[in-house]
Amino acid sequence: MASQGSEGLEEQLEEPEDTLRVSPAEEMPVEGPPALEEPEQEPLLLPWDRFSSWLHCICVVGFDLELGQAVEVIYPHHSRLTEKEKTSICYLSFPDSNSGCLGDTQFCFRFRQAAGSKSSLGCFLDHFDRDAPVCLKRDQGYYYGYVYFRQVRDKTLKRGYFQKSLVLISKLPYVTFFHSLLKLIAPEYFEKQEPFLEAACNDIDRWPTPCPGKILTLPIMGVVMKLRIPTCYDKPGTSQLVQSAPSDSLVSIVLPTVHEVDLFRCFHPVFFHIQMLWELVLLSEALVVMAPSPAESSDTVLALVRPSVILGVTNPFFAKTLQHWPHIIRIGDMKQAGEMAKQMKVKKLKNLKTLDSKPGVYTAYKPFLNKDEDIIKQLQKGVQQKRPSAAQNAILRRYFLELTQSFIIPLERYVASLMPLQKSISPWKSPPQLRPFNQEEFMKTLEKAGPQLTSRLKGDWIGLYRQFLRSPNFDGWFRNRRKEMMQKLEALHLEALCEEDLQLRIQKHTEVETVDLVLKLKEKLTQAEKDQLPVKPGTLPKLQAHIESIILTLPEDLQGILHKPPSP
Repeated sequence: MASQGSEGLEEQLEEPEDTLRVSPAEEMPVEGPPALEEPEQEPLLLPWDRFSSWLHCICVVGFDLELGQAVEVIYPHHSRLTEKEKTSICYLSFPDSNSGCLGDTQFCFRFRQAAGSKSSLGCFLDHFDRDAPVCLKRDQGYYYGYVYFRQVRDKTLKRGYFQKSLVLISKLPYVTFFHSLLKLIAPEYFEKQEPFLEAACNDIDRWPTPCPGKILTLPIMGVVMKLRIPTCYDKPGTSQLVQSAPSDSLVSIVLPTVHEVDLFRCFHPVFFHIQMLWELVLLSEALVVMAPSPAESSDTVLALVRPSVILGVTNPFFAKTLQHWPHIIRIGDMKQAGEMAKQMKVKKLKNLKTLDSKPGVYTAYKPFLNKDEDIIKQLQKGVQQKRPSAAQNAILRRYFLELTQSFIIPLERYVASLMPLQKSISPWKSPPQLRPFNQEEFMKTLEKAGPQLTSRLKGDWIGLYRQFLRSPNFDGWFRNRRKEMMQKLEALHLEALCEEDLQLRIQKHTEVETVDLVLKLKEKLTQAEKDQLPVKPGTLPKLQAHIESIILTLPEDLQGILHKPPSP
């Protein structure tokens, strides 16, 4: 390699070909977090920065006889919401009148961030997204609203009812955590009003930032919460439970999860059809969940994980308006863990006339896979034996995990084969490209290395794969997967460069060629740091040292120019 001349240099670090070809996504198998070059320090934080890393703002929405729902308070007062965002919050933070929610009700919703509006500390939060699992990454372009709604009779008011919602607005999908937080602060707020809200926000602004993988202790108005945010490196199907410690004498609440809902309770009314629901979500089919209360509606939507579109509604108006939707899940009042759900056949959409229709799944969809009777019997047995809800949830989550892994492993295996061999990576050429995804080539691999190796389920797996490859879920999965593999190739290329004797290399270069090499190496180093490439520990400092040693061989005037930071 050292014998190549200037022609090789031109080729050596040329820009890689366009890497935006549409492809699939999913996490590459990882064994643990990438080693850091040095311990990361939290950036300098200004007042309200810590608050903004958790919440965009807190809103109070009340009911005005003349105006209807209206945002009465936004805190902190410097927080900004567009009129369109305020309107969305107003409409979504009150249950419809059909719900009849007397007392206190909690639920959540998601709404679109207005074009041009900026969320607090967007760039800063990208730092935490890096290590978060896919399901807990910030939702670009959307906010979550976590609601604590109170409706009680009050004869002193013209309408006869006190109706108000306290709403937490955040980019973070930490459903269980924010509902737990609301249970602590909302009742107190309704008693003590805005001074209490201001004090609670000041407490939140003293919290550590939401860093995945760390045990966090969060004091709030005399109560201390302890939790851990999962990372993308956690083993699938396991939860890193937060353990109580002797030093936890001041900890009041230990949260076992920040985001998981009660899966079995949500699916209990329709658990005879859970396998078909898995297929619908996998294939990114549009779903409507109809439920008697906003809490049951939002929890069921979250349990389904959100494919292309999932709407959760409680108003009977939608029973007729949404009859054209291809798949509708009708949820009745959620039963207690000890009650048995009745087995119901899948119903035709024309049979759904009102929200009072019987619970069930209304669709013309025919599942590709045969029904798994074993999981149904296992869950039924758990109900009969009054098995704890947490145990039922664990069984259901394990079932979905194993089913999904059986489906995805053949895809992972095939996509890994698209990666060039490491020996084909030359430090003096652009990193090689991935082979394109060939659908028919992949289908041929299923005969010997398909899901039958890990799943006992029979059915039309081939048909399910073909449908999946046409869905938006495949496109998103492959795009992310391909991005990760391209970053891996870039990382291997950087590592190969660091192993080269660059001093020997530049002896055969002209001064212009050496300057050109330095500029290209600096550009690659900057991009690697920006993209946080998964390189071996010490690679980036070693490359920086190579660059510095090459610069020192040049005349002083050029050294000064090359040491200047690039203009923004």
